[in-house]
Amino acid sequence: MSTLRLLTVIFTGISLITLSGCATTTKGGAVGADRSQFMLISSEQLEQTAALGYTKLKTEAEEKGVLNKDEKLLQRVRAIADRIEPQTGVFRRDAPGWKWEVNIIDSNELNAFAMPGGKIMFYSGLINRLQLTDNEIAVVMGHEISHALREHSREQVSQAIAAQAAMGVGSAALGLSANTTQLAGVVYDALIATHFSRTDEAEADRIGLELTARAGYDPRAAVTLWKKMMNAKSGGQPPEFLSSHPADSTRIQQIESLLPTVMPLYEAARRRG
Repeated sequence: MSTLRLLTVIFTGISLITLSGCATTTKGGAVGADRSQFMLISSEQLEQTAALGYTKLKTEAEEKGVLNKDEKLLQRVRAIADRIEPQTGVFRRDAPGWKWEVNIIDSNELNAFAMPGGKIMFYSGLINRLQLTDNEIAVVMGHEISHALREHSREQVSQAIAAQAAMGVGSAALGLSANTTQLAGVVYDALIATHFSRTDEAEADRIGLELTARAGYDPRAAVTLWKKMMNAKSGGQPPEFLSSHPADSTRIQQIESLLPTVMPLYEAARRRG
């Protein structure tokens, strides 16, 4: 087969995948977050994988005696989640009905994440070492929940599958067999080892600020939070949280530019008590 013919086959396959995979996961909200996304795997499939991974993580933590050791801290974090979770309906009608779960691993690690479907994990080091206020915890949680709402992990998995599929099309054109085992591992690897793009991070900041404000937590705490992150980064080994959530002055400037949009939401929530 000629090189031109091979490239035509590969790019045709990619085009068909692209045409069948465009979707959007959220409404725009006050901050505007309605970018069209590339999706090849269903939410249900990814949520099942995430739930299994979350259960495994909890089981391992429990066996080590580090799951939810500080009851007071656990109740504090869960109380914040209880106020934020209902606000997710602004962006997704189905999200308030997710099987939400919040747990804390006792560790010096500065980390937190929310898996698809509402599975949230905080590491105690993030709160204790940075001495986070409730407002700052709410900013972290709103940001992480936003990644789940926008299904950024699903988007990355889809991109990985598309790349594998393109190689599969090329292999078939050359008379080679596709590595199905490798393709099967793409979903798990992309979910566990997620490093979000700048676009993902900007969207999570936007949506997270609105969730924080609507829940009655001060969105201005995002500025103090990321300044603490920058200080932690400059103090030696970068926190694990920053491996997928880069902190820099540009990010803070972008957050500050959104405050005039979300502060009225915060003030309205405070008036409602």
